[in-house]
Amino acid sequence: MSQKVIPSMQSLKSLPANYRFDGSPISDPSSASVHLNSSNLPRKGGLSNGVNGAETAAGDSEDSPYSGHIVSTEEESLTGDVDLGAATMPLPHSDERRWSDTSAYARKKILQSWIQLPNGNWELGKILSTSGEESLISLPEGKVIKVISETLVPANPDILDGVDDLMQLSYLNEPSVLYNLNYRYNQDMIYTKAGPVLVAVNPFKEVPLYGNRYIEAYRKRSNESPHVYAIADTAIREMIRDEVNQSIIISGESGAGKTETAKIAMQYLAALGGGSGIEYEILKTNPILEAFGNAKTLRNDNSSRFGKLIEIHFSESGKISGAQIQTWERSYHIFYQLCAGASPALREKLNLTSAHEYKYLGQSNCYSICGVDDAERFNTVKEALDIVHVSKEDQESVFAMLAAVLWLGNVSFTIIDNENHVEPLEDESLSTVAKLIGCNINELKLSLSKRNMRVGKDTIVQKLTLPQAIDARDALAKSMYSCLFDWLVEQINKSLAVGKKRTGRSISILDIYGFESFDKNSFEQFCINYANERLQQHFNRHLFKLEQEEYIQDGIDWTRVDFEDNQGCLSLFEKKPLGLLSLLDEESTFPNGTDLTLANKLKQHLDSNSCFRGDRGKLFTVVHYAGEVTYETTGFLEKNRDLLHLDSIQLLSSCSCHLPQAFASSMLIQSEKPVVGPLYKAGGADSQRLSVATKFKGQLFQLMQRLGNTTPHFIRCIKPNNNQSPGLYEQGLVLQQLRCCGVLEVVRISRSGFPTRMSHQKFARRYGFLLVENIADKDPLSVSVAILHQFNILPEMYQVGYTKLFFRTGQIGVLEDTRNRTLHGILRVQSYFRGYQARCRLKELKMGISTLQSFVRGEKIRKEFAELRRRHRAAATIQSQVKSKIASRQYKGITDASVVIQSAIRGWLVRRCSGDIGWLKSGGTKINESGEVLVKASVLSELQRRVLKAEAAMREKEEENDILQQRLQQYENRWSEYETKMKSMEEIWQKQMRSLQSSLSIAKKSLAVEDSARNSDASVNASDATTDWDSSSNHFRSQASNGGVARQQQQQPMSAGLSVIGRLAEEFEQRAQVFGDDAKFLVEVKSGQVEANLNPDRELRRLKQMFETWKKDYGGRLRETKLILSKLGSEESSGSLEKVKKKWWGRRNSTRY
Repeated sequence: MSQKVIPSMQSLKSLPANYRFDGSPISDPSSASVHLNSSNLPRKGGLSNGVNGAETAAGDSEDSPYSGHIVSTEEESLTGDVDLGAATMPLPHSDERRWSDTSAYARKKILQSWIQLPNGNWELGKILSTSGEESLISLPEGKVIKVISETLVPANPDILDGVDDLMQLSYLNEPSVLYNLNYRYNQDMIYTKAGPVLVAVNPFKEVPLYGNRYIEAYRKRSNESPHVYAIADTAIREMIRDEVNQSIIISGESGAGKTETAKIAMQYLAALGGGSGIEYEILKTNPILEAFGNAKTLRNDNSSRFGKLIEIHFSESGKISGAQIQTWERSYHIFYQLCAGASPALREKLNLTSAHEYKYLGQSNCYSICGVDDAERFNTVKEALDIVHVSKEDQESVFAMLAAVLWLGNVSFTIIDNENHVEPLEDESLSTVAKLIGCNINELKLSLSKRNMRVGKDTIVQKLTLPQAIDARDALAKSMYSCLFDWLVEQINKSLAVGKKRTGRSISILDIYGFESFDKNSFEQFCINYANERLQQHFNRHLFKLEQEEYIQDGIDWTRVDFEDNQGCLSLFEKKPLGLLSLLDEESTFPNGTDLTLANKLKQHLDSNSCFRGDRGKLFTVVHYAGEVTYETTGFLEKNRDLLHLDSIQLLSSCSCHLPQAFASSMLIQSEKPVVGPLYKAGGADSQRLSVATKFKGQLFQLMQRLGNTTPHFIRCIKPNNNQSPGLYEQGLVLQQLRCCGVLEVVRISRSGFPTRMSHQKFARRYGFLLVENIADKDPLSVSVAILHQFNILPEMYQVGYTKLFFRTGQIGVLEDTRNRTLHGILRVQSYFRGYQARCRLKELKMGISTLQSFVRGEKIRKEFAELRRRHRAAATIQSQVKSKIASRQYKGITDASVVIQSAIRGWLVRRCSGDIGWLKSGGTKINESGEVLVKASVLSELQRRVLKAEAAMREKEEENDILQQRLQQYENRWSEYETKMKSMEEIWQKQMRSLQSSLSIAKKSLAVEDSARNSDASVNASDATTDWDSSSNHFRSQASNGGVARQQQQQPMSAGLSVIGRLAEEFEQRAQVFGDDAKFLVEVKSGQVEANLNPDRELRRLKQMFETWKKDYGGRLRETKLILSKLGSEESSGSLEKVKKKWWGRRNSTRY
């Protein structure tokens, strides 16, 4: 059993070298120093474990992206397969030391732990009790479950919720990382650090984290939160300080926000390094690259279908002086933008139609993106092309090439013989393509339907079948678009580099696809995951080098840590001649090679490799660093071959337009490598171009060489959900991406070392109050060491560095729990003491308040009384003044009224006495010598004006009178028309009623005739019975009895018929009377004889509709009566009665009503 650790500062072997404690004698110099054994420490440049093997595996100059700048053996990355669990150092176990096993501590205390639910998600629960190997857990919703204790994963204390660096977590496990990211994501803090890596979670919405205010804050270092701005600021500062090129590597799956993150980083660099104007051109390259290189996919509306490296060059003063862009792969937003935003003149020139008319654009049945205006985006692209100095003529040529690609997809073929050979149809599509690229239409037909093959010195013309012709057409379209994209990037690079002075300093921003694993993985995922293997190795090299440098700089004793290396997987891809890429290229050269033969060849040669597993059919599995991925070889050979033949290149070189000629020159340069292997022996081609996989590998090696010369900064973009919905966080999806992009690998490596780090000042400030001795005169390092000794934390659980304390997993959680309990106790004591002080103070205040209240209330009442008396006196004064004013106003009113009355009376008296002389205004008249009354001219003009005004008013009244008379005449005319209509309708109704009356009278007469005929038949039957009485009395009796019964049966229906006819006649009379009365009443209302609140015209129409309805129903019932009477007539044997009935019903049918 281990002995108890003595709390002596001098016994700490983890202290820095040559460290002396304040106020402590040095008994043994060696005891106060750190013994750093070079054999136990990792070498400079990387962690050691099988370094020679890694160097050997990557030693081939053709298979290593780091060839040409091979460093020493110590700087190579690790190799060897290391198990995930092997990286965690075993902790010593002691029953006497409660700090040695934090998991046991977590189970003993009522702490929170993570429980994995059946659906794979993690739930935070509280440990209620532990019994043996089982624990009772309380979930947040109140549910209590029993689980196995070993399945519990410890959770971090609440103080660590939402930390901005995952390395600060005491427990570095998957659920803790997921919870921390989710906690920050819910508060719109989408950026989190994982050591040297920035994790960016796509918010799928606008977040207030950008703009000039934030740029200024990160430039002045006043904001320390994780951000893309912080990464860009670190890169530009290190570039200026160390004079070393920097790189910002952005990765993540489609929809994770890589493109937007790259633009944000460029904005910050442009803001800090701007001033020369070139930064505006750099930012304007984004719309061009997105239009020509991005497309809508199932996962992302603006998915980058290419990888791009933007290298921004800076001058000596730190200002941007130029830029260069390097790309891979491509696809197309621009086609939809061209169809939507082209001007009428451009559409006519290019013969453009709607996007629905082109087969290349109609394969997905998706022609628009929600919230995106393609026409507006097209104008933005044109403006950006102007800014990067692409001339109008070149822009029109670019749009012509785009239209040619679209029309090329509409070219169709017709079979010309029994061997399925084809030739293109000479339709609008073929002629438009020939016109746009400037070639002869016959040459275009030949290049799409025939192929010239050289065998020795002879040339053989081979006709193409339908599948071959379609492949040739699509290969030509893809090559044209690929060359067009490369030409645009070349023009942009020329624009950004013209006249710019460079110093060799640059910051490269890499926006590249992340690791992909789908249900069905093809050639694209094969290349993407291969690139991510290379980037992961670069990531490992840089990450572990930084980790080691920090440990060495702080002088801690740190043994090497094993980690999972992916060199084996890279060797599987790149090894010659039995690597995946080599075997793929070899099979692609065979004319008879198929996807199945490729799969069989891979299984035959690579089955012994631990990173490869052959499955059934065309499937094979590769063990990547991020997990196993199963690929299907369907389409591998076709996609790896360069299907564009030399005939198509010659066709482009013969075009009159300069762009196709430039495309042909570029293709010929790439095809200068001579053919070797079986394809040349079979006479299959004139020259062999590099395969797609080989080109991809070469570009990837160039990229890694450029990145190897820079100091990298990593940003891992995470997509929280597949629905692109803000606020939705799917644990399984996020966890998969964290594993794939290597963030959890960073956490795992940090877990095996000392993930929790805290400066001495911060540690002493946070936990110094827990010491029992006085620490006021001690430095932070001494305080930190005293805290560690006081709580008997094992030396194996921490390391003391020059500037920081390094803790293993869980130690901060234990200290934090002790701190929280101590603070809680302090707060309880403080609360009791402050309560006692408050109660004593309250008692004193109450006594003083009572005395003050008595004085205050007395003074208040006296003031109120004085105020009330003053207001009473003021009210009396106001009342006297108001009453005086009222009396004066009344007196003045009476006086004014008296004067008016007097003036009126006096005026009346004057007018009565004046006779014929009119009253004029004062001074308005005078009498001449003859005694006549003269009127002033002003008075006369006033009278004339009034006369004219009266005459004008009279004329207006006369005009109004004329208008009213016209309206009256119109109303009279309408009234006469209504009277005529009413009379005609009344006559029609009378005619129809007379017709119905005649029909009823005829029916009554016919029934009377039928009754008399039946009576005559009865008398005849009686005479016949008397004649036969002697011959057969028995027969008579029976006949008589039967006849009586028959007559009785016949009389009953006839009586029923008469009753029906009677009711019909009675109904007719009643209805005729009702309709007549209603019509008469409406006529009276219309004429104005009777007043009623109704519309006569509308009521008359309604009455007519009622009459027509009743007439139709009445006619139907008459027809039914006819059928009943006809049935009764058919049963009778009298011929005369039958004739009478037929005659009557014939007349009845001929009668129309």
